[in-house]
Amino acid sequence: MSKKNTPTPHNAAKYGEIAKTVIMAGDPLRVKYIAENFLENPVLYNDIRGAYGYTGTYKGKKVSVQAHGMGIPSIGIYTWELFNFYGVERIIRIGTCGSYKPEVKLGSLVIAQGACTDSNYGSERDIPGNYSAIADFSLLRKAVDQAEKAGLEYEVGNVMTSDIFYNQGKNQGVWAKIGVLAVEMEAYGLYLNAAVSGKKALAILSVSDNTITGEQLPPEQRATGLNNMIKIALEIA
Repeated sequence: MSKKNTPTPHNAAKYGEIAKTVIMAGDPLRVKYIAENFLENPVLYNDIRGAYGYTGTYKGKKVSVQAHGMGIPSIGIYTWELFNFYGVERIIRIGTCGSYKPEVKLGSLVIAQGACTDSNYGSERDIPGNYSAIADFSLLRKAVDQAEKAGLEYEVGNVMTSDIFYNQGKNQGVWAKIGVLAVEMEAYGLYLNAAVSGKKALAILSVSDNTITGEQLPPEQRATGLNNMIKIALEIA
């Protein structure tokens, strides 16, 4: 797509105002927090529907941060436009997830190598089968290196991208048995859009709760996990 397609109904930015690498989070206030606390000279390029988007610099690198909302339909719209209308090459999603396994500890990171799903998003893209949605390996390797450098606890593996929030634990035993680490709601859509668009993507997740035990992180520890994800994403952007 060309710059003639911008702005879009969902993004007020003009072509060239968004960096080649975009860090995305579901919560627009999380995006605002990143822009105000980690980026130099952030400029707001989008506030349509409250999906804030900012471009600034981090250690001399031009980086954008933008909200993607909740679920595959929402992230599907924003990432498709970024990849295909705005010339974005890499998208790194940061967010929370629910652990399917006791050994995947609260507060630790899950770097999503691949994503399973109960969504029909792939079939709607006219893919003649079940697509295995995977991360870009170069981004994944850099994220692992940064997590180890920082001494953070992390797991690398498969996640489950669910369409439904309030019954995510329904089939957790089945998913856990075949090695799925955690559940969230967007990675599959991001990875599929990246693949179809010929671009790169990665999801870095912080474990906020355990679907087996019902344990949840207190707010102050969620903030720590958030900062860990932000720093890794910015370092590899």
